Formats: sequence, C-alpha cells, structure tokens
Amino acid sequence: MNNTNLNPEELDLVARCQNRLGYQFTDLSLLYEALTHSSGAATRLKSNERLEFLGDSVLGFVVCELLFSTNPEWLEGELTKIKSIVVSRKSCAEFAEDLDIVEFLIVGKGVTANGEVPRSLLANAFESILAAIYLDSDLATVREFLLPLVTPLIQDAVDGESQVNFKSALQQLAQKDFGVSPSYKVVAQKGPDHKKSFLVSAQIGKRSFSPAWGKNKKEAEQGAAANALEEFAIDDQ
Repeated sequence: MNNTNLNPEELDLVARCQNRLGYQFTDLSLLYEALTHSSGAATRLKSNERLEFLGDSVLGFVVCELLFSTNPEWLEGELTKIKSIVVSRKSCAEFAEDLDIVEFLIVGKGVTANGEVPRSLLANAFESILAAIYLDSDLATVREFLLPLVTPLIQDAVDGESQVNFKSALQQLAQKDFGVSPSYKVVAQKGPDHKKSFLVSAQIGKRSFSPAWGKNKKEAEQGAAANALEEFAIDDQ
C-alpha cells in the first residue's frame, strides 16, 4: 500500500490520528491499515489483523528489553510478572484510551451497536499501530513512542499498585477448565541457605509449564503461575 491509495477523507483521518500519536508516518497507508478492523475492511487482508500479529511481538520485545536493561538485579520471575502486566490486553486497551485512538477507528456498524467499541478491539488497534510505526521507521522509534506509556505502569507494578495474583488466576483457570488444582514443584535451587533462590514449575494434570526463579518459593510460584498463564494464552491464539 502507499499514500496514493487513500482518498481525501481517509488521508484527513490518518493525518489527524498521526498528530494525536505524535508520530509522522512516511507511509500513511500503514496507519490506515492499523486503524481498520476486519468489520470495516473490504477483505480481512486489508484489515489490521496481520499488523496486530506483528505488533504483539514488537510490544513484548521492547518491554522485555526495557525491563532487562533497567533492572539487572531482578530474577526471571520478577521480570515475567511485570512484563505480563504491561503487555496484557487490559493495558493495551488503556494505552489506546490514553491516546484517544477510538475516534479514528474504522469499524463496521454492528461492532458499535451498543454505542461503545469493545476494549479488545482497542487493544488490537494499539498493537497494530506499534507494528505500523515499526514498519514505517525502526525499533528505536517504537521504543521512544512506548516509553512514556509503559514507564508509569511499570513503576505502579513495582510499587505494588497493580499487583496480580497469578497463582489465584491459574487456580481459577485450572478448576474451571480441568477440574483440578495446579501443583508446584521445586526444580532447582541455588545460593547459600540465608539467600537461596528457587526454580519452580507449575503443573496441571500431566502438563508441566516453564519454570521461574524467585528469591523465595512464594515468589517463584507466582512466576511459575505467570508462565503457565502465558502458555495458555499462546494456546488460545
């Protein structure tokens, strides 16, 4: 796609949106595609579904890289816990709301039958916009765009204002979908007795999930539960 494919009304829409985003696109059609839900597209290939797929990975990488580089003392469980909060569907929808993306979305009439755009659609659009910025520029530009959005959320999570009980969430999922409770197994441990770290894996039935390190068993179990929830999310994609 290129800018000449857009009519004057479409060009006006994306021009106003990019001003809201604070990023000027070289290829405005990338932004138009990112804003187009499948219900408002001529075909699904002209919707933002492919961009959403890429944007999810771009977001995850940038957040992981940021957490890894700025928190050298954190173990895997701590990094996973905060990352899960920042890249969640709930957070992506909130980022979209902060940017007022909703007024620029291109959707079919049935999507907003109740007068509101579903928050899942907002989350998808945000990830699609990240992919569009990445394709239009580079990873460094995406970092610059994301930093003011994710930094406050990361700080809130670190300060305990956005704590997520991953063990409780996994317990509910396991009981609902499998009728059993998850168990936790210490896979490894390291360090002296007064400062020992633990590697713990969650298990539901016969399935074991990726283990996580923690400064104590409780923290490691939280990280292990977060890993299990993330793997279930991948299964559902």
